[in-house]
Amino acid sequence: MNEIFGFSTLDLSRFQFATTSIFHYFFVPFTVGFALIVAILQTMAFRSKNPKLENLTRFFGHLFFINFAVGVVTGIVQEFQFGMNWQGFSNFVGNIFGVPLALEVLMAFFLESTFLGLWWFGKDRIPAWAGLASIWIVAIGTAISAFWIVIANAWMQRPVGFELKGGRAVLTDFAAVVFNPKGLEWFSHIYMGGLTVAAFFVLAVSAYHLRRGHNPEAFRSSFKVALVVATLGSLGVTATGHVSGQSAVVDQPMKYAAFSALWDTPEGNNMPESLVALPSNGLRENKFEISVPYIGSFLAFNNFTEKAKGINQLQAEYEAQYGPGNYIPWVWPVYWAFRVMVGLGGVMLLVSLFYLWRWRTGKIDDPGVLYPLLLAMPLAPHLANFSGFIATEMGRQPWIVQGLLRTQDAVSDLNPLWVLVSLSAFWVVYLTLISLDIFLLTRTARAGMHEPEVEAPSLPSPKYVPEGGTA
Repeated sequence: MNEIFGFSTLDLSRFQFATTSIFHYFFVPFTVGFALIVAILQTMAFRSKNPKLENLTRFFGHLFFINFAVGVVTGIVQEFQFGMNWQGFSNFVGNIFGVPLALEVLMAFFLESTFLGLWWFGKDRIPAWAGLASIWIVAIGTAISAFWIVIANAWMQRPVGFELKGGRAVLTDFAAVVFNPKGLEWFSHIYMGGLTVAAFFVLAVSAYHLRRGHNPEAFRSSFKVALVVATLGSLGVTATGHVSGQSAVVDQPMKYAAFSALWDTPEGNNMPESLVALPSNGLRENKFEISVPYIGSFLAFNNFTEKAKGINQLQAEYEAQYGPGNYIPWVWPVYWAFRVMVGLGGVMLLVSLFYLWRWRTGKIDDPGVLYPLLLAMPLAPHLANFSGFIATEMGRQPWIVQGLLRTQDAVSDLNPLWVLVSLSAFWVVYLTLISLDIFLLTRTARAGMHEPEVEAPSLPSPKYVPEGGTA
């Protein structure tokens, strides 16, 4: 295979798809969670008829609109890459993969775009109830959009509802694809993660203005809404992540073993959980490890006696089943990305609980000693999402479709020079878009909301008194 600067077409194509996906993933969960928060604020404004809440909703709606507009551009590139860089993959799964992607565009994207425009530009032109319905349709549309994308990705990890014909996967049971347990688990996990991304952003913006005394009545409301969403999202990602991890033991045991850097099946009557390790693919063991007995069994099986298979034992099984080859993913980035994700999830939950306690004690207007941390917290769910993506996608290598198609067999036959050129161009465009998004969000968020204009009360006209007359 041709190489450039030591990198093959496969290496460059994998890196291009991974990085552009992460760039796009900066916007997706933000949009999903933010739409719900804006819809809740709009509902509060509709019910209370409070002009300050209406103004607050438009303020956060402006921020949502910025992120949505920039995010749409980054998503277009993703689908093009299937045909450009991954011809083998497109030929193999096109009959299945194209369905959820088409439904995502038809059922979700058009729905979001249409009703977001109606809500934003239809203010004072359509009835208030129609505006409220529009933003809720946007919130539902973003969830539907995420659902179809997750279903497509979940099929790659757990193929269902198909049969092989002529070396291609052909759809035979659409319901099985839609209700793939892997997809339902992941959608729940990703949706909850989206709530945390948006909620901690709204918390930081609200805390910033509360600290400065800017429109405290309005930003107190957004702080409370975001705090509830952040708490539910943090609890949700913990619960759904636990379920997803346990399912991986069954349908992707090699990935689970990489999560835990479990090189050999434990010999004792329990499975320990690794806390800190330095995995080595070359040695097929950990150079250093600190683990806790029994915890691994509990996390994987909800008991203290069962054990998962180790990487070395699974490698031998896969060679017997699929033929000679290396079926072990690159363990150390999978292992550490998984722990970064879990650690940041714990931080998000603790921060949420801390501010719930301050709310209960009547100190919600004062962000307190954790104020600097709260301003930095919008980064935490983003980094957790990126880490989870890395752990999940690298953990299934060398498979692009679990047990059916290897990544090396899915790449297009391209000159690596052209892949490098496209990779460089995408990086320039994506970095520009993300920089623009961050700049606009930060500038708009710091500017705050403007006080709603209140018409001055009209004074009664002086009574006309004819000359020489009396009042």
